[in-house]
Amino acid sequence: MYSLNSEIVASTTKEWLAKRGVTISQIAELVIFLQKSYFPELTLEECEQHIEAVLSKREVQNAVLTGIQLDMLAEEGKLLAPLQDMIENDEGLYGCDEILALSIVNVYGSIGFTNFGYVDKLKPGILKVLNDKEGEQCHTFLDDIVGAIAASASSRIAHRKQAEREGSMGPPID
Repeated sequence: MYSLNSEIVASTTKEWLAKRGVTISQIAELVIFLQKSYFPELTLEECEQHIEAVLSKREVQNAVLTGIQLDMLAEEGKLLAPLQDMIENDEGLYGCDEILALSIVNVYGSIGFTNFGYVDKLKPGILKVLNDKEGEQCHTFLDDIVGAIAASASSRIAHRKQAEREGSMGPPID
């Protein structure tokens, strides 16, 4: 009977992000960017805790691993045409990268969607680096995935802070 160890999936997700040049602190900087005007006291450490919670979800891990694998296959020229060209060149009309990222923010509600759209448009911080098409690595999926992780952590923070203001944690949005 098939059984995959969840700890292996979780650790591989973090390992692959790191190998592709993305750190938790870089994602935390995006969360600060998204939330600083709402929660000026927010710290990088707090953001990192929320990112870790987002990354602990299997749906998120699945999207990260799938997107990174597709980027890597495109780098190696192992996809069939025309998909190879679309992913390798981050074709403007190819929206599957955003759809995969939206599967992450979908877990965290409408605030996640609006935050994702905002950082996807502006490309601050690590997103600018990932979106730069000058290097040998392809990040067609990864830039959107990282933006989605940051947007999801931002949504999680907004929901938690609202519950704190109301004096009850209520049912948490994980």
